[in-house]
Amino acid sequence: MGTYVDGRTSQNASYANSIAIPITFINTPQLFGQIGLVTAGVGANPRVILTGTISVQVPLDLVGIKVTIVRGTLPTDPVVYSATSTFDLSVLAPQLITFSATDFQPPVTPQITYTAFVSSSLLGTVRVGPESFDGILVSD
Repeated sequence: MGTYVDGRTSQNASYANSIAIPITFINTPQLFGQIGLVTAGVGANPRVILTGTISVQVPLDLVGIKVTIVRGTLPTDPVVYSATSTFDLSVLAPQLITFSATDFQPPVTPQITYTAFVSSSLLGTVRVGPESFDGILVSD
C-alpha cells in the first residue's frame, strides 16, 4: 500500500466556456497545466498519478487534438504520457478530453515538475474550459 507524499492541482478554467484561448500554431504544444510535487519524505518505489481534463471547440474539419505530459517544463523534456483524439466534421459542441497517466519511479529531486500541453492539427481550435491538471506522489 502506498503512502501519500504530496498532491497538487493546476486549474486554469473551472467551468465550461469560461475561456477562449485559440491554439494559434499547428502541431505546436501549448501549455495548459503545470504542477510541482515536493518529494520530502518519499520512500522506495515512488510513483506519480496524473489526471486531467481539457475542453476544446474544434473547427468543422477532421482534426487531431494531442495531449502530452512531460516530466519537466518544456515540450522537449521526457514524455510521460501522450494521446491524440480525432474529431470529424459532425462535431459541433465543445469536446471534453480526459486523461489518466502514471510515472513509475521518476528521478527523485527536491521537486518533480510535470507540465501538460495541448496541440491541434488544424488552426481554428479554441480552448474553452474547463481545464484541470492534477498529480499525486505516493511511495512505499
